[in-house]
Amino acid sequence: MAQLPDGEPVPENGILPESALAGFGRRGFGVYLHVPFCASRCGYCDFNTYTASELGGADIDGYLDAIEAELRLARGIVPGRPVDTIFVGGGTPTMLSPAQLCRLLDAINATWGIVGDAEITTEANPESVTPQSLRQLRDGGFTRISLGMQSASAPVLRILDRQHTPGRAPQAAIQAREAGFTHVNLDLIYGTPGESADDFDESLDRATGAGVDHVSAYSLIVEDGTRLAARVRRGELAAPDDDVAADRYLAAEQRLTKAGLNWYEVSNWAADEQARCRHNLLYWRGGDWWGLGPGAHSHVGGVRWWNVKHPKRYAQRLGEGKSPGLGREILTADQRHIESILLGLRLAEGLPTAGLDLARVQPGLLEVKDGRATLTLRGRLMADAVVRDLLT
Repeated sequence: MAQLPDGEPVPENGILPESALAGFGRRGFGVYLHVPFCASRCGYCDFNTYTASELGGADIDGYLDAIEAELRLARGIVPGRPVDTIFVGGGTPTMLSPAQLCRLLDAINATWGIVGDAEITTEANPESVTPQSLRQLRDGGFTRISLGMQSASAPVLRILDRQHTPGRAPQAAIQAREAGFTHVNLDLIYGTPGESADDFDESLDRATGAGVDHVSAYSLIVEDGTRLAARVRRGELAAPDDDVAADRYLAAEQRLTKAGLNWYEVSNWAADEQARCRHNLLYWRGGDWWGLGPGAHSHVGGVRWWNVKHPKRYAQRLGEGKSPGLGREILTADQRHIESILLGLRLAEGLPTAGLDLARVQPGLLEVKDGRATLTLRGRLMADAVVRDLLT
């Protein structure tokens, strides 16, 4: 499981420097809500998640109470500016019932208020939703759902330790649209050992055939400490191949564009501007957000902090009237500038050219138009190298 970064201690009352609140919400204000429960752990996953057996039984009621306690703490720290976006991630958020998830939306609304046109997203595993639960989520205020499809290939799903059958994710996406969700995303992973070009083409066909307005496609990363990493280390599986990953990305760009989905971030394609994930755009554009839950990260005005990871420790600290924050860092102006380049360059809107030494970048990787620099298709394949060149 990924380690939290080092940082200075968070004050027990969680208070922020006045400088962090000076421009609060100018670039939007979001709430991320982390649900750390999963029915089983996927072999590639290093997220902060726990199965019931790992926790000695998942105390969902205690978790709900702890989230509400963190919201009470947060209300005394961050001004009462209404929330623009909410994203419920995990873990498997839909291990909570629709009523429990909607209870948390009500608690956020009671804390800060929620703007009338807010984007409210929940992630979901395809096997964890039904037509009835999807209708309940939509009726309860959720406007967007993101389903973990990963692949349409049964052998690939087995390698990833995914529990759903190949056809379940597209079926769940169709059911979500029938339940009233206008905005539906399917997540894909490419480059899994053993995945063929035909396997990935089938995944793209199934995803676009479900009529979704958003697709995310990510190259598989083998994270240390996962079961997948152990299998690769033992030689049971080949390590992902960078050239294969590049071929898969080009296939995604071609197929998704043909289906009417256009890239707006290196790993994300949407049908139009309304279909783009506003919550993630808030991250990429340097907005403010409060992260609720065990291991959740927050950012307000150049101060970034992260909560303790374990659900029991998280609840214990809040029960003692203390911030669950484990550490924080106060970013310098230079650090914030670097992050603005690192994140902003991944967007189709690109970056203003002022202050950028574009001569450092290999020809053909950036397009310059109307005073902005944008990655070309080849540049998207080498985005990290472009960022390094700009920051060298």
